[in-house]
Amino acid sequence: VLSFITFICYIAYLAAFFMMAPLLEFLLALFLLFAYAAKLNEKFKGLYWPLMDFLRCVTAAVIYFAISIAAVSKYNDGAAKAAGVFGFVATIVYAIDFYITFNDLVNSLKQGSSDSPEGRKSEDEDSNSDSD
Repeated sequence: VLSFITFICYIAYLAAFFMMAPLLEFLLALFLLFAYAAKLNEKFKGLYWPLMDFLRCVTAAVIYFAISIAAVSKYNDGAAKAAGVFGFVATIVYAIDFYITFNDLVNSLKQGSSDSPEGRKSEDEDSNSDSD
């Protein structure tokens, strides 16, 4: 929602070239929402979905921060200031989201490494040597 509001604010003022970043972030967020709702993450196992979501959040936070600084410092009209403020709020929201996503990603990687065949093989060897 913040991406869409920021997109509308960037359309309303003179430097419309900033509108591309919020539009792309809005479309990417909409795609990932649709993909998770349609359970595409379960159908396409070749893609690592949490990593894609993490990278989207990191790039969105950096891009929103950069264009918000440019919008607030370069232009003096009300729409530019509103777009900058919404951009800073979106930066904070995306930063919180990538922190949460990073923690989920680390936990899933830890669980994946304990379920790996190498981890089970060393556990099997340990249990076999204990019984000997």
